[in-house]
Amino acid sequence: MYCEISLGSARKRFEVPEGSRLSSVYDLYATRFPRLKEMSASIVLALNQQFAKPADTVRDGDEVAFLPPVSGGSGPAVRSPFTHEIIDPNGHFFALTREVIDSVALQRRLQRGSDGAVIIFEGVARDNTKGRATRYLEYECYEAMAVKMMAQIGLEIVNSMQIGRIGMIHRLGRLEIGDASVSVIATSPHRRAAFDAALEGINRLKKLVPVWKKEYFVDGEVWVEGEWDDSVAKARS
Repeated sequence: MYCEISLGSARKRFEVPEGSRLSSVYDLYATRFPRLKEMSASIVLALNQQFAKPADTVRDGDEVAFLPPVSGGSGPAVRSPFTHEIIDPNGHFFALTREVIDSVALQRRLQRGSDGAVIIFEGVARDNTKGRATRYLEYECYEAMAVKMMAQIGLEIVNSMQIGRIGMIHRLGRLEIGDASVSVIATSPHRRAAFDAALEGINRLKKLVPVWKKEYFVDGEVWVEGEWDDSVAKARS
């Protein structure tokens, strides 16, 4: 049988034995890519754009993803700035974009007359890491799963906190120093809930949404290794 395997943002069709477990598919793929085997304690597995366990069974046509640690609709005449987006019926908004993030526009989209507080958090590209000068950043992600996870995180926050609406946008591609890489906006009748929701949103996004950052320095570049949330299973414990 065949499945589509994603490693980060790269994809490839792969033949595997019928009835294989996800762990077996991982092992088979890792024999071709030794570096993947070396990283097994930090690789997270996904099946059909959902986090999965090594014992889960893979079926013909499934989409399998091996995820390294995370780093910290418009009309035909108008081009949408979003590569993927989810608009909840209650007005919550989650998206990926390769253009400059407009947090003020997102605020206008989310805010209602009943809101007494709006908190905007932006993560921005800084000019150094531990004193090493940074030229620019690049972000990649497993796009279909990333926007779904952002929506899941956001709606869980809505259901657990007294807020009005929440929105999250993550930027992909090249970012210059000072550009916003991510924006999390929470609206609420009262300030405390909005502060708490925005903080919870960015903290969970950094550990659960499959986005990866590459940092370019004057003397080289490196993929920034982050840390998965403890709730997701790894390829190897």
